[in-house]
Order: sequence, then C-alpha cells, then structure tokens
Amino acid sequence: MNLDALSAIVKRHWGYESLRPLQAKAMLRITGHGDSLVVLPTGGGKSLCYQVPAIAMEGMAVVVSPLISLMKDQVDGLRAVGVGAAFINSSLLPHERRETHEALQRGEVKLLYVAPERLVKPEFIAYLKKLNISFIAIDEAHCISQWGHDFRPEYRTLATLREAFPDTAFHGYTATATPQVREDICAALSLKEPEVLVASADRPNLVYAVERRSNELAQVLDVVERHAGESGVIYCITRKKVEELCEKLRAKGHPALPYHAGMDAGARERNQESFSKEGAEIIVATVAFGMGIDKPDVRYVVHTGMPKSIEHYQQESGRAGRDGLEAECRLLYSGSDFGLWKTILQDQDAATLKISLEKLNEMYNYCTDVTCRHQVLLDYFGEKLEKDNCGACDLCLGNAELVEDARVIAQKIASCVARLDEVAGPSYTTLILTGSREARVIDKGHDKLSTWGLLREHPAPVIRTWIEQLVSQGYLCKKGEYNILGVTARGRDMLRGDEMPRLLKPAETRKSARKQSVAASKSWEGVDKALFNKLRDLRREIAMERNVPAFTVFGDASLRDMAKQKPRDEVAFLQVHGVGEKKCADYASTFLPVILAHEGGGTDGQPNPAPRNKPDKARERAFELFELGWDVAEISEELGRSIKKVQEYLEAYIRTNKIEDPSPWVDEAICEQVQEALERFGNAPTDQVIAHLNGKIDPAPLKIVTACLMHTA
Repeated sequence: MNLDALSAIVKRHWGYESLRPLQAKAMLRITGHGDSLVVLPTGGGKSLCYQVPAIAMEGMAVVVSPLISLMKDQVDGLRAVGVGAAFINSSLLPHERRETHEALQRGEVKLLYVAPERLVKPEFIAYLKKLNISFIAIDEAHCISQWGHDFRPEYRTLATLREAFPDTAFHGYTATATPQVREDICAALSLKEPEVLVASADRPNLVYAVERRSNELAQVLDVVERHAGESGVIYCITRKKVEELCEKLRAKGHPALPYHAGMDAGARERNQESFSKEGAEIIVATVAFGMGIDKPDVRYVVHTGMPKSIEHYQQESGRAGRDGLEAECRLLYSGSDFGLWKTILQDQDAATLKISLEKLNEMYNYCTDVTCRHQVLLDYFGEKLEKDNCGACDLCLGNAELVEDARVIAQKIASCVARLDEVAGPSYTTLILTGSREARVIDKGHDKLSTWGLLREHPAPVIRTWIEQLVSQGYLCKKGEYNILGVTARGRDMLRGDEMPRLLKPAETRKSARKQSVAASKSWEGVDKALFNKLRDLRREIAMERNVPAFTVFGDASLRDMAKQKPRDEVAFLQVHGVGEKKCADYASTFLPVILAHEGGGTDGQPNPAPRNKPDKARERAFELFELGWDVAEISEELGRSIKKVQEYLEAYIRTNKIEDPSPWVDEAICEQVQEALERFGNAPTDQVIAHLNGKIDPAPLKIVTACLMHTA
C-alpha cells in the first residue's frame, strides 16, 4: 500500500488535500504490519492514522476506546463520511447488538470500537478470532501507564491480547506522553520493535494566558462574552464550584450546563449531548468532563482553578481548537489552589503522593512563571520552541503587561527576605512589605526593619504573586517543609543591579486591548462572517433533526472555507476543506442554496432556490430552557409561542435527547395510568388509548410519556 492510495482514501472520505508527514509515517507503519506508538497532540489528526489504513487493508481493525460517548462520536463521524464502523458496549439495545453482529459477519465493518474490559474477556476474544482482524489500535494509550496523568487499571489487562493475537500488529495512540510514559506504554503492551513517532506537543493555534484569580466571575465573563455564540468549556476544581458558577452565568444571561461526577449519569449524558449538538454553548465541569469530549470546535477553555499537573493542563486545555483553528485557553489561579489540591491528594500512598506533589509544584511554577507559555509547556515534554516569540500567549502578544520598575520592586522584596535572615515564608514576608501591624510582627520587632512597609501602596495578593514570580525566575528560592524564602546567587546579582527580573501587572490594572494571535488573523482571512453564521445555524438545525453531534455534519474549518470559497455547484462544493464524496452527496443540496441566497443570485440566471432546513430559533431556545428546567407554561410566555407549540418542542426535545423519564413534566400517577394503557393497547392509535382513559387524561401528557417510552426520533 503506497502513500498515493492512502491519500486518495483521505480525499474521497474526508475531503482533505494532503496528509501531515507524521500521519503518513504512522499509516505506512500499519500497512507494513509493524507495531508503533504514535504521540500526536490533540487536534493533530491522530484518529486518521489508524482509520485510513483500516479502510485500505483487508479485514477489520479493532480499536480500544475507554468511553462509550467517545466510541459513539467516532462511529457517528466515520459513518458520516461513508465508512463502515460500529461499537459494542452496554449502551446497545438487543436489536442493535444483533444488527452489529450481522454486519460483522457480512464483513461490512472496517473499524470496531470496544472498551478494554470487554476486549480481554475470553469469550469476546474467542468471538474476535472468528473474524478477520487487520490490526489492533489502542486509543488514549497513556491510560496504561502508572506514570501517566489518567492511569486506568483496566488498560493494564490489554497485555493479555498479545498472547491471544501473537501475529497481529498493535498500535498505541496518545496525545500526551513524557519519555517515561512512552517507555511504559511500549513495555505494558509488549510492542515488538515499535516505531515510536512523536510529533511536537506545541499547539500554535491555542492562545495561552494565565491570571491571578481576583474577580472570578468578571474574569470568566471576559472570555465568555468575547466568544458569544461559540462553544466553550469552563473547568472548576470542585463540584460545588461547578454548580455555583453555572448559576451565576445563567443569571448573567449565559445558559450553561453543569457536568460533574456527583450528577445522575443520565443528566451528565444529556448535558454532554446537548453540548455536542450545539444545543448548549457552555459546559461548566470538573475534570470528570475529560476524554469523553470529541468536539473539535471548542473555541475556549477556562480553568477557574489550577489543574493538578502540567499533563492534566495540557490535556484539558487541549480540548480547545481541535479543528486547528484559533482558540483561547485562560487559566485563573490562586495560591489557595495549591493547598486545596494538596488536601485532595492526601489519600494516596506515600510514593504516589510524592510524585503528585512534585507535579503540583511544577504546575504552580507554570502559573507564576513569566516565560513564554508555549515554551514552558514544551520544556516539560522535552522540546524547545523554534522561535523567540510564539505569537500565541499573553506574554508574547503583550497582553500581560510588565511592571515598568520591576527591578526596584524585586530588590525591595529580596532585601526584605535578607533582612528577615531567610527564616520567613511568602505570607509573613508579604506582611512586612505591606507594613502590617499584626501582633506577631510587632512582638518580633519586625516593624523596625528598614524594609517594613516598603510596598504598602500595593495589595498583599499582588506582592505575594510577585514573590512567586521571583521564585520561578530563580531570584528567590523556597526551602524546607514550610517554604522558607531565601535569596539565590542570581538574586544577589539582581540586588547589585546586574540582573533585570520581569514582574507582571495585575490583570485588573491592565489597560491595553488584547492583541489577536497570528492563527486567529489567518483563519478569518477572506471569510464572509455573515455567511459563516448562517451556515453554522443551518448546521445546528441539521444536527438537531438527525440527532447527531453538529461537528459530524461539518466542522468550523469547513464552514469557514465555504464562507470563503462560496461554491455555486457540487463540483466546487467538493473542493471545500473537509467535504468528501458522501458529505457532498448528503449536504450539497442543503448548503448550496443558502450560499447562493446569501450572494443574491442563482445559477444560469435562475432565481435562488429557497434555503432548506431554515433554523427554528424558537425551538433552539426552547431546548436550552428545557435543559435549565423551565416548564411548558414558562417557556410559552418567554418565547411568545402557544402552549401547544411548546409541547411539540418538548416532544422533539425528549426524542432528540433520548430522555426516558417523563416525571419532570408529568405527574407520577398520570404516568402510571398512561403506561398501563399503553401496555394494554400496545401500538393502538393514540385516540383509542385516550378513549380507554375516559377522557380523564389530557393528550399532552400522553404524548410526553409515549415519547419517553419510545424515544425514537
């Protein structure tokens, strides 16, 4: 199998003109029947590395995937481009399981997604041996490593697969892996002379920014409101914070849905589906909202607290901009985050806790550093940035303003540390610099020090932040269990005037407008934004009607290219980025009329055809309000629609989200009566069931209960 043949498959199904160099190497390794480990950053086209060879080769590839939602998104995406794919997991109904089995027997499935715990069962291995397996791919392979950030014990059992399939090639795929983790993956999977392919961990389309948390809601709103109408994820450390922030955002007119492990599983799934289908723009979540998200057009990720490791931050912030377009990653932190995580991690055994605390320290150093954000992240993964200015972080863009007299302030701080004979930590040192008259300061006579009150004009949290920045730059150091401050050799050079430290102004005092990244400027070049918004509305409506994630219709990159190229026929439509043969056949007749209507002219002098699938804004808003728990009467008043119309929206909402529980809208006693009648009359027409109930039950709750019981689109 040569590269031209693989490229032709990519063009036919995905509509991409070319492969990235590492993708090509990864694909050729599979078609050459050798083992491999591929490390590609999120958004780097990792899935294509095994999906394309699976189509090209005889037989069927087995893909190990950790989450049901991830499997479904992958399979939906493959089917949308005309590739035979399936998954086997507990979510399948009996008839769906039977249909999948029959498709496997007929050889119609090129990629089969399975969870690791199912895959290693002896009876399932026996079942697979009867099929023609081309290769086995392990997605999210870092889960197998105890040194990784998301270790899952069930992944360790995959080692038994090598014994069951000794002549089958194995391939691991991950977005984040240090050299140590890569070695662990290869050993745990018993990979045979694997080719290890590692792409740069850099994501130049992501704009990283770090701020000390001061006014959390205002700082979050600053990001949300600049990305109005776009998808975003907001991470919180605790479940309580998730619920609180959701309420605050809703009060400000930003419908946000929560996601955390304390929620009912059905509610979590519904919220995630709503986010994927663009029914909701904002998800506020704990780290429970992790690798299950496969949405490529997340335009921002905000962390309201410090993550517990750089690996976690890389993974979580990497949920943004998977489509390669610009995205914003904002991290808000406080010194209290360190203490909170330290408390949460205490239940670990001593050896694991030691590693966790080391990683926590590295994460805190990232927050307080004043070095290019991309460079710090690359340093952690053993890389170097190839340029002096990344053009995609708050520091390199100049969005994080520097203090003009940084050396004077730094000298005052270092002098205070020295005057305290290097026996105080950051908090006490801050007390002296602000001129505190606390009893302990007076009792020790430290109010007589020459450095007492030297920085009284600055707030204590700002001084504390500057101390941490000086530590991260090596001018100060922390010693011992209590983080006692000391002045380093470099710090003494700075006191003599031989070094120039960098200190950041607090976020709330910065006055300059935010500068746009290079990626953002390029990605919008030539794009008709008004047309893009129309196409995005159309995509949302199609996704809702088909009950699929919006990105399986088209990604933002495809819509922007449409709004740039403005194709007028199917031939031109096929040239749009991300439009393959099946998507052209499925959607050209729907999208082309909207493009032509926007341009104000048809083809061959004929009037424009009427756009199909015109978005129903009221329905979309009703769906959002149902998510927030509003009832039919409230929504009717809010939207100015009749009760009957809103009830129709509710039925559609129930079917779209496959909701099985009618209790939020129908009284329990009525539910029981309707269920009994439905069981008695089976598939009889609705009016027969109503007649049986002697007219005591209004048709509306009957339809709601029926929709929940059937939940078919």
